Order: sequence, then structure tokens, then C-alpha cells
Amino acid sequence: MAEIVIKAEAREEFGKGASRRLRQNKLIPAVLYGHGLDPIHISLPAHATQMALRTANALLDIEMEGKDNQLALPKQIQRNPIRDTITHVDLIAVRRGEKVQVEVPLTVTGEVRGAAVVLQDQNSITLEVEATSIPAFIEVSVDGAEVGVVILAQDLILPEGAVFPGDPELLILSVQAPQAQDLGETPEEEIEGEEGAEGEEATPAEETSEE
Repeated sequence: MAEIVIKAEAREEFGKGASRRLRQNKLIPAVLYGHGLDPIHISLPAHATQMALRTANALLDIEMEGKDNQLALPKQIQRNPIRDTITHVDLIAVRRGEKVQVEVPLTVTGEVRGAAVVLQDQNSITLEVEATSIPAFIEVSVDGAEVGVVILAQDLILPEGAVFPGDPELLILSVQAPQAQDLGETPEEEIEGEEGAEGEEATPAEETSEE
């Protein structure tokens, strides 16, 4: 994954009021920490940061005046629930060659045979990989797969140097026969129920005498 250069500025004011003023000036408050360093409070350009963090596990090259550039990964991103804009970012410092543990999206490609359907159990997978070699996604091909095929974590094709630290038999997806509803058919139980209802005659209400 390519490194994205982001120019940051140190900030010395804290609190809700200071953060609000930063956002009004199209800046995002952020904290950079890791490797035993004291937390560094910075502000990031809102538009450039929004664009960069549209990619999962974006590797940022934080550039600050008077300091060496620092590679960082987003650790936690806070968003405005209504506008979906970023309001705060926690960044973790990383080094070249260092292995990190990240969640990587899974992307299913290809077409299964016949009317089979794919049931996906995992939408992402945890990988241990070098910080500068984090894949944008892992492709899972089901091209030509038939009913009964299952794909486990151990079946995934990972980039060189990447390792899945979990259970190798973790179920990623399975190819199954479609249910009747998927084919647009009405289950037999419903058909029988409808026939039974139509075959019954309505029982007239009993007449009562008030005499």
C-alpha cells in the first residue's frame, strides 16, 4: 500500500472548545502515539485526511515542520454520526519493516456454478504483515465453485510475508444450494395450507333466539 503524505501541525490547545475551533478551520484534531513515545497532539487537514482514510488501514506519512516524518496507521476514527465527517483520529506510529496486526477486508470474486449461492461468514480477516505492505483487500475467488465447496482461512492466498495468526480452519465462506424462496417457489407447506383453507366451508353463525 502506498504511503500518503499528510502535513500535520502541533497543537497546544485542548478540550471541546479548541477542537471545535479546529474543525471550523477545516482541521481535524488527532493524537499520535506508540513505540514508547509520549502522545503527540496534532491537527490534520480535514479534506486530505478524509480522502486518505477512505482506504482501510491507510499508511500515513506524517510530515511536521522541524521533525522527521513519521509513518502511522489509523487506530481509532471518530465520526460525526449525522454528517459522517471525521471529528478525531488516534494514530499509532509504525516503522519500516515492523510487523503489525490489522483487519483486512475480504472481497469475493467470480461466479459459482448453476443456481448455487455463496454464504459469507467473514467480511474481513486479521493479518500480521509489514506496515509498509498492508494489502487493500484479500481476494476470495469462487469462480466455478459448486454446492458443497467451503473456503477456510488456510485456503486464502495471502501476500508474501503476510500471516494469519488465528485458527487455520476458520470458515470464510461456503457454497450452498439455494432455498426455495431464493428460486421464487412457494414452500409445499404453504401450498398445502392454502388448499386446505380453500377446501373448507364456512360454518354459518348459529342463530340465537331472544324469545
